[in-house]
Amino acid sequence: MTMLDDRQTAAPWPTAYPQGYAVVDVETTGLARDDRIISAAVYRLDAQGNVEDHWYSLVNPERDPGPVWIHGLTSDVLEGAPLFPEVAAQLSERLADRVLVAHNAAFDWSMLAREYARAAVIAPVQQRLCTIALSKELRLPLPNHKLESLAAHFGVVQERAHHALDDARVLAEAFRPSLHAAARDGMRLPLLECRPLTEWSDSPVTPRIGYQPSYGAQNSWRPSRKRPACPYPNPGRYEKEKPLMQGMRVAFSGDTSIDRELLEDRAVEAGLHVATSVSRLTSLLVTNDPDAATSKTVKAKSFGTPIVDESAFTHLLRDVAASIKVPAPTPSSE
Repeated sequence: MTMLDDRQTAAPWPTAYPQGYAVVDVETTGLARDDRIISAAVYRLDAQGNVEDHWYSLVNPERDPGPVWIHGLTSDVLEGAPLFPEVAAQLSERLADRVLVAHNAAFDWSMLAREYARAAVIAPVQQRLCTIALSKELRLPLPNHKLESLAAHFGVVQERAHHALDDARVLAEAFRPSLHAAARDGMRLPLLECRPLTEWSDSPVTPRIGYQPSYGAQNSWRPSRKRPACPYPNPGRYEKEKPLMQGMRVAFSGDTSIDRELLEDRAVEAGLHVATSVSRLTSLLVTNDPDAATSKTVKAKSFGTPIVDESAFTHLLRDVAASIKVPAPTPSSE
């Protein structure tokens, strides 16, 4: 496969396309909400995907650096690096007024949003574009959705995989022909809204020095949060203009302006059951982007599950109707 010839984009450039992009890659100590960014890189591109400049910085995570065998950044290397609040202004300057582009953008955005929230600064990002979603829209014949496969498809050579600056460069080079192909076909870009976090609460971090989990498995670094079983029976689906009832099964999809786990904790404290997926038993789906073709929104619509946004849900949380607890099973005397 050869790289797309820009001359193929003979049609006028779509006026609805963004006027600039910030191609981002971050390396982190892990995948969980309490993990930290240890390096960040940004390639700024103009409206047609041409590189304007690039920026890179190490970031001191003030904790164990995580999978050193992957990113190569040891505690000694990071010790003298600036803290995130010290680079936030430089990063913001490069993100402002641009669409954030990343490979698996939901992850990069969530890590950035959390760092900005810890620093009590609002991230200047309104929209993101995931190159995995874009490659699917373009129906590129890729064997998988790894960055290396996208790079190989467009003839881009990776020099240092899992190094933020090189990964951002590779993605910028692969994004440009993808953008031109989309423009040539008059395709609508798969843009999603980014909601900066407005609340943050740090949870204690357990040092993981020497801990080497199977990082290749999906979400293998995300610690499981086993919540206690909801003590209330499921009263069924939420009905508009009526209050939520204890025991209702609530699922969440997409970005929230309150950190997701804080929002889930509030739901549990109110007596709701937080579901990780949508089924026919789901009482309500909370999402700020009901038109996004996520598995949860698609299932919710197919099942006729009620959908509300975050603002409406937090309002409903103020007055959740009481229910009757299910008695705990008594130990058998046999």
